[in-house]
Amino acid sequence: MVFLHGYGANGADLLGIADVLGEHMPDTLFVAPDAPETIPMMPSGLQWFPIPWIDGSSEEEAERGLLAAAQDLDAFLDALMVDEDLLPEQVLLFGFSQGTMMSLHVAPRREDPIAGIVAFSGRLLRPELLADEAVTRPPVLLIHGDADDVVPVQSLPEAAEALQGAGWKDVYAHVMKGTAHGIAQDGLQVALAFMRDRLGYA
Repeated sequence: MVFLHGYGANGADLLGIADVLGEHMPDTLFVAPDAPETIPMMPSGLQWFPIPWIDGSSEEEAERGLLAAAQDLDAFLDALMVDEDLLPEQVLLFGFSQGTMMSLHVAPRREDPIAGIVAFSGRLLRPELLADEAVTRPPVLLIHGDADDVVPVQSLPEAAEALQGAGWKDVYAHVMKGTAHGIAQDGLQVALAFMRDRLGYA
């Protein structure tokens, strides 16, 4: 399982969840790469790509950053599968916020379908391009808090509609009641059930 962290965090940010999930997924390797870019004025924080409405970057800079980060993530996944002798269907992406944006952008454009995507508190970028650019359509679980003041909860139905419109058969959703921009226990339980099913745990 590959954790993809949010804006301003780093790979270690989500690894604590592995302690919880590992009890129920004992044969699973958990990895959490760092995003490739530092954030100006936030020396300890990392980003996958600039976010114009947060850092004042341009749309062109954000686009360049997204495409560069997508190449980096693709290369990381390729190397991981070689190094650990993994098949694509043995790989899950678990994204949070900007990590979700990366997961939903990269996985459908890869040649071989991965086991699935768990997408917490993010949004689907460039939905208008998805139908033409998607090569595979792995199962997706969208989870969002209804009190999220960073990425609006409306991003969940918008992503679900775009995925289904682009030919996805397996799109699931869960709204965490009273949850802000974070991961609540009920969301994690839903994610665990999805991941155990996708990885073939009885």
